[in-house]
Amino acid sequence: MKHADERPYADPEAAARKLVELAASVEAVQDGRIYIERINAPFMFKLKGRGSEFGVGLKYAIEHGWLSKHESGTYVKLMPPGEDLLARK
Repeated sequence: MKHADERPYADPEAAARKLVELAASVEAVQDGRIYIERINAPFMFKLKGRGSEFGVGLKYAIEHGWLSKHESGTYVKLMPPGEDLLARK
């Protein structure tokens, strides 16, 4: 018997893919910048993700070259994909 709901973004790869999907849906501002709150807010409030899931998802996406984060932490950029990340599930 399960007492707790399964978290869809508990898996770092699933969270990272959702963050890339969110980033791709946001119109970037100058030089391809996507302000971090433009992906954080929908992830946390619409998708009901947790802060820890956002953090590990973002780290996973950066480590795999899907996103880059500015040293200030205020924005990310989509990196050119080596494969279609949004189509693969």
